[in-house]
Amino acid sequence: MLLTDGGEPLGAAAPAARWTVEQVLALAPDDASRKAGNKLGSAGPWSDTGGDGSGAVWGLCRGSGSRPYRTVIDPTGPAYRCSCPSRKFPCKHALGLLLLLASDGSDLPAGDPPDWAGEWLADRRARAQVKEEPSGGGPADPEAARRRAERRAERIGGGARELEQRLTDLLRGGLAAAEQSGYGLWEETAARMVDAQAPGLAGRVRELGAIPASGPGWPVRLLEECALLHLLDTAWLGIDRLPPPLAATVRTRVGLTAPAAGPPVRDHWLVLAQYDTPEAKIVTRRIWLYGRDSGRIALLLSFGAAGRSPAQALPVGATLDAEVTPYPGSGQLRAELGRQFGLPVPAGPPPGVTVTGAITAYGVALRDDPWLDSWPVTLRDVIPVPSADGWQLTDAEGDAALPVAAAALSRPALWKLVALSGGGPVTVFGECGHRGFDPLAAWASGRGGEGAASADPSSRVRPDAAETVPLI
Repeated sequence: MLLTDGGEPLGAAAPAARWTVEQVLALAPDDASRKAGNKLGSAGPWSDTGGDGSGAVWGLCRGSGSRPYRTVIDPTGPAYRCSCPSRKFPCKHALGLLLLLASDGSDLPAGDPPDWAGEWLADRRARAQVKEEPSGGGPADPEAARRRAERRAERIGGGARELEQRLTDLLRGGLAAAEQSGYGLWEETAARMVDAQAPGLAGRVRELGAIPASGPGWPVRLLEECALLHLLDTAWLGIDRLPPPLAATVRTRVGLTAPAAGPPVRDHWLVLAQYDTPEAKIVTRRIWLYGRDSGRIALLLSFGAAGRSPAQALPVGATLDAEVTPYPGSGQLRAELGRQFGLPVPAGPPPGVTVTGAITAYGVALRDDPWLDSWPVTLRDVIPVPSADGWQLTDAEGDAALPVAAAALSRPALWKLVALSGGGPVTVFGECGHRGFDPLAAWASGRGGEGAASADPSSRVRPDAAETVPLI
């Protein structure tokens, strides 16, 4: 069952928080799903729709078959179920039903769910309740688990020593030879790291293979990445001498997984951004959260098979009263979402820092994790302006600027940010690193987070409803 702030059952008459259209569209796995969901966001294709006091909604949607598709949504999570054959998550029918709720809730009369929806909702909430109960058990055989961990550590150590030898051979032969050897040598080395059960090392080796002949200055970039890989190798080989937080970071970097640890942190978590990244045979989803009371930043990671979106999805721009449990590591950014209390509600932007403050924050984070590519920050009162190499975000006073990362220059959302700014200051959340600043979400400044309008005229977002503007 759903819970209120105090942890008591949410009464049937309690009002459900309405999602904005922008939040719903941010859940779409791709542009095609977003467009298809938009077409189903009106009452025409739907029948037998309804909702209950907990915020759950359901309905039947006409499709190409003789039977309509059954769609039901639980806002906690959120979670979706649809009888359509789509492999996308959420499917266009789930998006359409949520858009129907966001645009005009009167089309979803209150009532009890039909059997097909009620059974799924009851089963989901029962499983959530069981998950919250402590298991009270540990590993079946701690000694066997310890021996397995020791054997894997030995294999990784062997892989790290072999990798050190290959890096030494590369430097002795000269970096220019890397351009002639081709990608096959790097792929072979990466395969050896996989055999050594060190997928983190394998991933960094594959990144090395993409650097030679990648454009002007590639030898410098190759040398920098080789130095970082050497640092990771030597850190693993001397991990017993490292402080515990840094040792946990090294284990994560080489590819060892660890469960979320420590006491859960309950807070009102603002969903800052959500985006997917294809990585080999999986899709990684990253969701950034900001705790309004604790001031903490948390990163939720979830994974899906190639071609399928990960199951976990949250409405960008909404605030969740929930618990998150951090994973071990120096930065302790990655966390696991736990129990939620109540429904998501719209919220404004988090507090921001200056451009200089963002650079300082990234530098401090590098001290604890030298392999960081970027660090999450919110910039306040910055203006996007063109530069000789692309775009940059400049302090409103003109004291400092950050270049926009090359990866963001090809996204249409950059123009969304420029239009939102209109030459004036905006608040922008993104990832600040050695490649520049990658903007992920924005808010119009000077409105206190109350009604930053979307700059996309086709997005169907009311100017008084949109707060967070996703940029990815």
